Amino acid sequence: MVIQFERKGHGMKPSFILSGLFCLFFCVFCLSDPSAGAQPDPGSAPERPELRLTLREAMEAAVDNNPNVRLFKERIETARAASKTQLGALLPNLSSNVRQTRQNVFLGTIGLAPVRTDPFSIFDARANVSQSLFSLSLIQRWRASREALKVAELESESTKFDTMSAVGLLYVEALKAEATVNTRSANMQLFEELLELARNRRGGGMGTGLDTARLEAQLENERQQLAIARSEVERLKINILHGLGFAFDVRLVLTDSLKLEVPEPPNEEAAVVTAMNQRMEVKAQQQRIRTASLTLNSTETERVPSLAAQGDYGLIGNRMHNTLDTYNIGLFLTVPLFDGAREGRISESRSQVNQETIRMRVVSNQVVLDVREALVTLASAKEQLAISQVGLQAALKELALAKERFTVLTAGSNFEVTNALYSLSRARDNTVDAMFRLNGARVNLARALGELEKLN
Repeated sequence: MVIQFERKGHGMKPSFILSGLFCLFFCVFCLSDPSAGAQPDPGSAPERPELRLTLREAMEAAVDNNPNVRLFKERIETARAASKTQLGALLPNLSSNVRQTRQNVFLGTIGLAPVRTDPFSIFDARANVSQSLFSLSLIQRWRASREALKVAELESESTKFDTMSAVGLLYVEALKAEATVNTRSANMQLFEELLELARNRRGGGMGTGLDTARLEAQLENERQQLAIARSEVERLKINILHGLGFAFDVRLVLTDSLKLEVPEPPNEEAAVVTAMNQRMEVKAQQQRIRTASLTLNSTETERVPSLAAQGDYGLIGNRMHNTLDTYNIGLFLTVPLFDGAREGRISESRSQVNQETIRMRVVSNQVVLDVREALVTLASAKEQLAISQVGLQAALKELALAKERFTVLTAGSNFEVTNALYSLSRARDNTVDAMFRLNGARVNLARALGELEKLN
């Protein structure tokens, strides 16, 4: 902004001087206070609501909101409807009809002339009922549909536990990422302290620029690793929200932490027995075998005679007010003699039974594998955690001694500090990794045993 003063005659007008000073003061005031006249940013994001969850609460929330779990619940309804359809074939079938017609009838030919009756009316109101009295094939089909409903329910339970396990593992992985953020922050604090000490030593003539540059490079490396760890935390929290079926516009806070100790697991033999009794995959496969067997039986019993009853009762006459009641009752015995497609259906059903029996062995082997793998992983994680804790104590002691030498000795001790810092960083990473393996193995073992609902 340019302020011009014009001189006319021998002097400047006072009003012009006051106006110019006022404008100058206003400009300086506005420049010195950036907030003057500032408006709230309409595009700023509102604060997201906070969602605090423990591991147990996260797994329970996944059961109610995950789309996959809800999908399998709808499959239960489909199986229940199919069972009702098969039951309907065993229930009475009742119907009614009313008709009013106007017609004539051809009587034949008399001589060379065709003859017909005069037009007349017929009124007929009738109720019809049919009932299957005995059909072993229909009964077996209904029983098979009930077993299929149980299969759908067990598959839903299996999907529920799979979802709980997936969310639980994501939760543990997010805890690991948060622990990594804490270790990186602690490492940065150490590097900053040593960097300040190196600069003081250099100012006193006891250090070199190389020492300072080396620590600055290491500090920036830790800063980068810290940024990566923080982004990993946010990524895993987004995945947890996705697994829970929640909206992404909430701020997730994990209230649990990685555990250093877990309960002692059962021995291998007892664990396998528990898993075979509690795993939903085993129970579902057993139900599939029963369903396939009943389906085969229903196909084979198509050879068995069936008995049904059918009847009707109604009013018939020329007019609605001029009718007589009539009825018809009958029993029908159906004896199958030959059906060329039946043998093919029987062979197909028998093959299905054999397939489900083979799958049962596959499922059983997978359950045993899951249990043994979880037990081995848990034992290894416990051992790794114990070793990492010893290593962490040693690294802390090494760093304390190196810092002491670095404080009182020459620049040659800088290499000892650098090595000690790397040792400490590696020891912290090993400890966090071992804790993650221990907690992940705890979730996997609970899933392998079918005891996720007992996990805290």
